[in-house]
Amino acid sequence: MIFSPTKIPGAVLITPEPITDHRGHFARVFCAEEFHAQNLPKTFVQSSMSFNPKKHTLRGLHYQAPPAAEAKLIRCTRGAIFDVILDLRKSSPAYLTWQSFELTAENAQSLFIPAYCAHGFLTLEDYTEVVYQMDSPQSPAHASGLRWNDPSFAIAWPEGDKVMSDRDATYPDFKP
Repeated sequence: MIFSPTKIPGAVLITPEPITDHRGHFARVFCAEEFHAQNLPKTFVQSSMSFNPKKHTLRGLHYQAPPAAEAKLIRCTRGAIFDVILDLRKSSPAYLTWQSFELTAENAQSLFIPAYCAHGFLTLEDYTEVVYQMDSPQSPAHASGLRWNDPSFAIAWPEGDKVMSDRDATYPDFKP
């Protein structure tokens, strides 16, 4: 695996290194020892997935508020997504900085998102599936979010009518 740092401290893009032959290819997408060597969690306690039948489905921006923050490992297993991280750590040099990545079933890349960063994605294809692994259990009492189009962040989402939940569409404006 190739671990590539991002402009968000602690966030890492992980690219598998497939071994290919006449049968297809094989690649590791997680190894506890390699993650530990990169100062990433070597244990994930929960896995979830989302299936999105329509292109331009938007989920996020979501995060777990203290004290229930969770780090995530995200991978698109079918289709493609425009994936966004927003750094909410006041002590971070990248505070309120966002970065986007295109994760696809084809590139098989994963994205590690540190705790206290908001996360969201927009599907780029119909029938897209995303798998999440978290290092802490989800806590509904601490689930929170930010509006995807809040002018405070000026995230450059791809054009197109968005399919989203009422909750994601109506989060209030960000207040630092």
